[in-house]
Amino acid sequence: MWRALKSAGAGMMRDGAYVLPNSDRSRAVFDEQSVEIEEAGGLGHIVTFEATSPSQNESLLALFDRTAEYAEVIQSLEVLKKKLAKLDELRARQELTSATREVAAIVARDFFPGEACKQMEGALAETETAINARFSPDEPSAAKRKLSHRDAKDYRGRTWATREHLWVDRVACAWLIRRFIDLSAKFLWLKRVKDCPKRAVGFDFDGAEFTHVDSKVSFEVLVASFGLESDAALVRLGALIHHLDVGGIPVAEGPGLATIMTGARALQKDDDALLKAMTPVFDALYAGYVSAKS
Repeated sequence: MWRALKSAGAGMMRDGAYVLPNSDRSRAVFDEQSVEIEEAGGLGHIVTFEATSPSQNESLLALFDRTAEYAEVIQSLEVLKKKLAKLDELRARQELTSATREVAAIVARDFFPGEACKQMEGALAETETAINARFSPDEPSAAKRKLSHRDAKDYRGRTWATREHLWVDRVACAWLIRRFIDLSAKFLWLKRVKDCPKRAVGFDFDGAEFTHVDSKVSFEVLVASFGLESDAALVRLGALIHHLDVGGIPVAEGPGLATIMTGARALQKDDDALLKAMTPVFDALYAGYVSAKS
C-alpha cells in the first residue's frame, strides 16, 4: 500500500493518513487501496476536506513539493553532460532515456508544478542538445519563417533526402512522408548535406525545404505544411517527437520510444533497415493514438 500511494504521489500526513488533491484520479487511487485494506481485515476511510486557513493550506502543499526530486535529476543530467566525451552514442542515449523516464515519473505525481519543474525541463533540453551536438553535429537550427501550405500531389514519386544515421525526428518524418504524403517516396541518406541533389526534397537539415521552424521540429513542420493538423493522432505523435528531439514537456511514451529507437539503431546495419524496422513501431503508435481518441 505504501509503495502504491508513494507512486501515486500521495503525501503522508502521519502514519496511516495520506492526502491527495481532490480529483477523480485521486479518488480511484484511494478506492483501490481501501478495498485492499478491507480485504486484509483493516479499515479504510476516504474523507474529502478543505484547508481551513492559509497556513494549513501551505503545510498541505508542502507535502507535494518535488523540488528535491527534480534537483536530484538535474544533478544526474549535469554528470551525464560532463562524461559525454567518454561515452559512445548508445550508452549516452540509454542514460538520457533513463533520466527521461525518471522525470516522467516525477511529473506524473507533481500536482503543483513550479519553478523546479521548469528548471528540470531546461536541464533535460540542454542535455539532449549536448548529446545531439556530440553525436549529431549537423542537427538543424530553427528557421524563422512562415509555413506555406503544400499540396501532396506535387510531391508524389519524389526522392527525399536527409542526414544519415537517423534519429527519432528523421525516422518519424520518413514514416509520415510514406504514410501520408508520398506513398512511393524514395529516400537518400546524406553523408554531407551539401551533397543533396537539387531535385531531391530535403528535410531536417539547415537549408532544407522542410526543417525546424520556430518552435516546431521537422515532423511538426511536415504535418502543418501538408494540412494534416486536423488529425489529432498525428498532432499527439508530433508532441512526442518534439519532446524526444528538442526536449520540453515530457510525454509518457517518450522513454519507451527512445529505448526502442536506441536498440533498433544498434541492431540495424543501415538507415534503410532502420526505417523498415521502425515503421511498424510508428504504425502502432499512430493506431494507439487513434484508438485513444475514439
